[in-house]
Amino acid sequence: MSYTVGIDVGGTFTDFYCASADGGALTAKTPTTHYDLSVGFMRGMSLLARRLKLKLPEFLSALSGVRYSTTVGTNALIERTGPKLGLITTAGFEDTIFIGRGRSWADGLGWQQGRDLARIEKPAPLISPDMVVGVRERIDYDGKVIAPLEREEVLEKLQTLVDRGAQGFVVSTLWSFVNPVHEQFIKQVIEEEYPEDYLGSMQVVLSSEISPKAGEYTRTMTAVVNAYIHGLMADELNKLGNELRDGGYKKPLTLVHNTGGTKKASRTRAVLTHNAGPVAGLHGAAALGELTGDRNIVFTDMGGTSFDIGLIENGEIKAHDFIPVIDRWRTNIPAIEVKSIGAGGGSIAWINHSLGDTLEVGPQSAGSMPGPACYDKGGKEPTVTDADVVLGLYNPENYLGGEMLLDVDLAKKVIRERVADPLGISVEEAAWRIRRLIDARMGQEVFNEVALKGHDPRTFALYACGGAGGAHAVGFAPFIGVRRVVIPLQSSVFGAFGASTMAIKEVWERSRTFKLFNWTEQSYLADLASFNELVAHMVDQATRDLKLEGYDESEMRFRLELDMRYGSQYNMTRVEAPKLRLDGAADAQALCDAFTRRYGEVYSPEATFPAGGINVESFFLTASVERTAFTLEQAEDAPAQPDAAASQGTRPVYWDPADGYVETSIYNAAKLRPGNRIDGPAIIESADTTYVVSPGWNFYIDPWRNGVLERAQGRN
Repeated sequence: MSYTVGIDVGGTFTDFYCASADGGALTAKTPTTHYDLSVGFMRGMSLLARRLKLKLPEFLSALSGVRYSTTVGTNALIERTGPKLGLITTAGFEDTIFIGRGRSWADGLGWQQGRDLARIEKPAPLISPDMVVGVRERIDYDGKVIAPLEREEVLEKLQTLVDRGAQGFVVSTLWSFVNPVHEQFIKQVIEEEYPEDYLGSMQVVLSSEISPKAGEYTRTMTAVVNAYIHGLMADELNKLGNELRDGGYKKPLTLVHNTGGTKKASRTRAVLTHNAGPVAGLHGAAALGELTGDRNIVFTDMGGTSFDIGLIENGEIKAHDFIPVIDRWRTNIPAIEVKSIGAGGGSIAWINHSLGDTLEVGPQSAGSMPGPACYDKGGKEPTVTDADVVLGLYNPENYLGGEMLLDVDLAKKVIRERVADPLGISVEEAAWRIRRLIDARMGQEVFNEVALKGHDPRTFALYACGGAGGAHAVGFAPFIGVRRVVIPLQSSVFGAFGASTMAIKEVWERSRTFKLFNWTEQSYLADLASFNELVAHMVDQATRDLKLEGYDESEMRFRLELDMRYGSQYNMTRVEAPKLRLDGAADAQALCDAFTRRYGEVYSPEATFPAGGINVESFFLTASVERTAFTLEQAEDAPAQPDAAASQGTRPVYWDPADGYVETSIYNAAKLRPGNRIDGPAIIESADTTYVVSPGWNFYIDPWRNGVLERAQGRN
């Protein structure tokens, strides 16, 4: 039997989704071991092997693929554990990364911190000012060399950085994304002076290779971030790969990218792994939606540390973050947009004395170590999970299928000391307020994300994923306005599940301006050859790269997207080109029409103004390898009444302060069958998550064994 495994490393748990060649699947969760991620990784692999009744070497040798999304790079940025880097740039522009953009001091902060102007501070730079040097050179906007670069000056500045302790170099010069000749020359000089067979050999990262797009600050910071996390990621992944190979795994380790695809670790840019887990989850929701018929989906994932939000419109993932923030730094990578906020099971409840003793929840998190107080690992702060345990929503004897026992008394103790007593309320009401507050915050964030993109949230299905998604969906769904919630069978490990649905794919990008429709002459682009030449060059690069990964050219598929704008506007709109080549004025007009349609969808048809001129500013070529369409086995419907064996009796659950604890029916999810229906209030327990069905909601199992929540008729 052959297996594939998807892995998602989260802040609290590392999730595993193992699919077999015969269509079977099983899941596992292990606490994330931040001190060494490979420890938690191998524990999860061992757990999967035991559940398959295989020895670990047998299991690893049977794997046909491992798709891995990692937080190593993000952790390196947060903890500032990267190497000491030197930056070589154009003379006169040494302060670019320190000046930043107009509001760069607030990048990566929550809205509350971003508004606290009296105390806000810029983050400490990843490269200190004394490690930045400028060389005299200049290339103009058209790629012509205006001032040649002198080797002697490069050697002099290089020696300065080496003497100051540089352990790697970032090179970012003006207009290198049009003509990288000077950056390539600097790299050549460094490699000649410090070749690979010297112990002094050092990493060299060129901005023209990492982010060949316009925008001096974001292009440079993308290269800096990549260089900063590259070494640590390489060490971690090499260690992980060696352990897998020593255990019998024969294939390359594949990494999930935030651009929506996967690629071998050996051919992955480090910066593309940021936020890969949530992007994998969004892809999983799109794949599942194809089966269930849901075309418009609000994807959410509530884990232990964060709450992720993404949109699927008409069956497609269309939203991209053009300048995503990684930690505190704006970058220039073509990432799929998934918004994350600090809200999860480990979010800490606290009293904000500066706002009149107001209860707040998050964004601080207890993480996996020490975790919530009820984990009994030393946690001293009340969390959302502690509140859920106190309310009776979780079974302390059957958490994670009984593999982890929860201490209700510890949860009550910290809630009483930190929240209930200061507010003068009961422990139960304090727990209810904690839950209500986090649900309201998540619901409002989701509503804003959907509504501000011009959509009616009521026309979307809500996919509630993550280990805590099934427990809190009925809490935040009313704030959005949705009436139907899908809790996937794989919800507790949905990032890992999503990774298993992703294809081999990467995005190549270039910045280049073409006046596709010239408003002064009211004519379409005449220089089609230059447009086609650039696209052909990108296709050649992509083809060569995928061939090096072992794929045949006949398996490859290409899609061209363009950042376009009206001539007098600044903001871009991403448009998929009808074809890769422009063979005449008719093709240029078809591309302009596609832009006008997309612009009208985003901003309304009344906002379109083709006569003002239409420009192409950036090119994005997506190259992917065809794979078998994703599918899941469908089951036949059973009667609406669950089997008697599914009932687990009742237990007291605190639904609201007006009613207090109410005896609530408990069900075993493993013994429910497609077609079974349950009216709330009820709790359905599975090995790795809990489905909470509040009063006024109904629950049923669909043909793919997903849990579906619907508002009862007549309920708002």
